[in-house]
Amino acid sequence: MHLTGADWTAIVVYLVAMLAMGLYFRRRSGKSTEDYFVSGRNVSWWLAGTSMVATTFAADTPLVVSGLVYTQGVAGNWLWWSFLPSGMMTVFLFARLWRRSGLITDVQFAEMRYSGKPAAFLRGFRAVYLGLLMNCLILGWVTKAMVNIISTALGVSDGKALAICVFFLMPFTGIYVSLGGLWGVLWTDLVQFVLKMAIVIAVAWYGVRAAGGMPQLLATLAAKRAAIGPGASDITALLPDFSGGLTGEALWTLPVITFVVHLAVQWWAFWYPGAEPGGGGYIAQRIFSAKDERNGLLSVLWFNLAHYALRPWPWILTALAAVVLYPNLAQPEKGYMLVATRQTPHALLGILLAGFMAAFMSTVATQLNWGSSYLVEDFYRRFINKKAGESHYVNASRIATVFLVFAAAAVAWNLNSVGDGWKIVLELGAGTGGVYLLRWYWWRVNAWSEISAMTAALLAALALRSTALWTAILGHPQPFSGSDPVVFAKSTLCTTAFTTVVWLAVTFFTAAEPAEILVPFYRKVRPQITGWRPIAKLAGDEPVTRDLGRNLLSWIVGCVLVYSTLFAIGQLCFGRYRSGALLGVLAAACGVIIWRLMPSAANWRET
Repeated sequence: MHLTGADWTAIVVYLVAMLAMGLYFRRRSGKSTEDYFVSGRNVSWWLAGTSMVATTFAADTPLVVSGLVYTQGVAGNWLWWSFLPSGMMTVFLFARLWRRSGLITDVQFAEMRYSGKPAAFLRGFRAVYLGLLMNCLILGWVTKAMVNIISTALGVSDGKALAICVFFLMPFTGIYVSLGGLWGVLWTDLVQFVLKMAIVIAVAWYGVRAAGGMPQLLATLAAKRAAIGPGASDITALLPDFSGGLTGEALWTLPVITFVVHLAVQWWAFWYPGAEPGGGGYIAQRIFSAKDERNGLLSVLWFNLAHYALRPWPWILTALAAVVLYPNLAQPEKGYMLVATRQTPHALLGILLAGFMAAFMSTVATQLNWGSSYLVEDFYRRFINKKAGESHYVNASRIATVFLVFAAAAVAWNLNSVGDGWKIVLELGAGTGGVYLLRWYWWRVNAWSEISAMTAALLAALALRSTALWTAILGHPQPFSGSDPVVFAKSTLCTTAFTTVVWLAVTFFTAAEPAEILVPFYRKVRPQITGWRPIAKLAGDEPVTRDLGRNLLSWIVGCVLVYSTLFAIGQLCFGRYRSGALLGVLAAACGVIIWRLMPSAANWRET
């Protein structure tokens, strides 16, 4: 597709604006690693929360959502909607604890909560495991998505598209990230989020219009379902079709076993970036950067509301339009870009590409800053060079950023699809979530609990993916039968069960952490006393926290708030106004309840 002078102007203006913001924040972020990685702990909730939303709004997200809807219907989004309970737990049970910790990275938690060589090993291992391996997987699938976008939009080969990403877009992002630190990331995220939302809303509007408008789109989908017969479910259903039994399969639905795994297991058992049980990663980084506990909590609350309820519907509507306009696609993930490039006016192509560049670069910016914080703060500074000045570590962070750019490019080249990246990360983190939740609320969890959980999940995931192993044992390349969603559910259930049994057994068969570590941790973080009574006795005359009941109620109401908002918007989009209005009233009522349950101003601990 040919780019006009106006298209190039829109792209250049966007790139210059991002570079200018990086240069603007260079001096502000270069004083110390605390300024570089957590913005001097002086960020307001709305800026930190919007940055989280922008980070999770990557170039891959519209494509993956389009593929899910195209093959499994709207209910296919439970793959990620199911993480909401974990996100809401971070809001009400963990955000204040993270903020009180005063850390720069969540990996530093290891040597704050645990002791000795196991704690040091855990910190170093997680720094490399998350900062390099997991981070490059995430950057790799985001880059893979951008390759699909560029190749579809410009009509170039995947190789040329990858070259554009690797040798221009990613280094350019690395430049403004390395210059501006987290301050630069936060403010560019804000600009990029506004641009991205405007673009995806426009694409959805043009896509639905091309399909004949919403009533005609829904009528066409209903006619397609009727023509297929009993083998097709309602593609617009918010819940999967349960008529096919536990593993029953039909077009445009999610197998029930997969839905049950998503909703009952995945949110608490799986480590996944942006939805870590107990918080973590760049979510924890934004909490660390908040001005105080209140801003930290509100930032994650705003993130969850925007991430799960406000943002998905433009993607979903575009995917439904793709089902009507481009049936029988061999690669459903490309349906989104077909609508975006063929149904939007050609005059908007430059702005469209700038929007997708914003989606790509906002995620890359955060991952580069977050990953380099692990590699420098938790590996290089902790184990290799302990006595250098702050300027040295800031420069080392900039070098680490460049290194991650090229490592991610290698991963992107070897990924088969964007969805593959999602599944690999989910499988590698299956079963580890329990220990991340309980380490804050149960004094008995130790460093070996975390080490064994990560090791068991990694070994189980690799074993289940080993085609040679299962061919030798069973005579066929995988241990489970069924469609991809069914196999995924069975595999992750096995990994979760194995990992959970392993880390619990290790916890009880290894010694507890010494009191000289647990007592200072308890005094600083002040977790709920229920699981810390032996340590509370040793701590002496310390303020006691007893807010678990109120926080759990807030968690439940928060989940109802977000899900009712999500479903209300969907029902209104589909013209089901009565149910949409009722869900909207429910959401408003939940918002009032949460506000009433919030601690009073006098009870916020300023940190």
